[in-house]
Amino acid sequence: MRAGFAEIHAVILINLLPHREVARKLRRDVFNVSVGLSALAGGLLAGIIFLWFQTQITSQQGKNQLLQAEIKQFDDQIKDIASLESEIAALRARQQAVEDLQADRNMPVHLLTELVRQLPDGVYVASMRQDNQNVTLQGVAQSNERVSELLRNLANNTPWFSKPELVEIVSGSVTLAPRDQRRVANFTIRVRLTRASEAEKMGTTATAPLVAASSPVKK
Repeated sequence: MRAGFAEIHAVILINLLPHREVARKLRRDVFNVSVGLSALAGGLLAGIIFLWFQTQITSQQGKNQLLQAEIKQFDDQIKDIASLESEIAALRARQQAVEDLQADRNMPVHLLTELVRQLPDGVYVASMRQDNQNVTLQGVAQSNERVSELLRNLANNTPWFSKPELVEIVSGSVTLAPRDQRRVANFTIRVRLTRASEAEKMGTTATAPLVAASSPVKK
């Protein structure tokens, strides 16, 4: 009986050894396969992520190129607009110059006419020089009061002159006869000649009070 039990036990021990090796090998194979599958899955995931990033980079590069093309187009348009603005400014300057020439062609006439009107008695102009809108008058007056009256007339009584300035006044003498010498005032006055457009604006505002003051009162 004992001999049979020992024999059965020995058989069991002998049969379990190959089974453990097979199980261990199976576990090792399963582990290796799982590691390989994990590595493969990781590689596939990394490849998918890499391809996604490459796609995003390519898409962004395309957008950047499109934006650069649009920016270049806008820069060209801005340059065109700037050139057009400069051309418009030049045309306006030419137009203004032509208008000024047309408006100022009668300025010498207004200068002489208004100067004759505003000269008080006893004041004589010996020379006159015009530089653009600045006019320099040199003349002789019977007294300093006459020169002051001329300055007031040029400042207040006409829209064609503005900013009169007494540059110089020097006492002198004039010989009217061998025994008749009179003291006079030699003066130099600088005044600004107003343009026609400005004079018309000033004239419309000043005409009404001047007319009212000069019209006789009927009794």
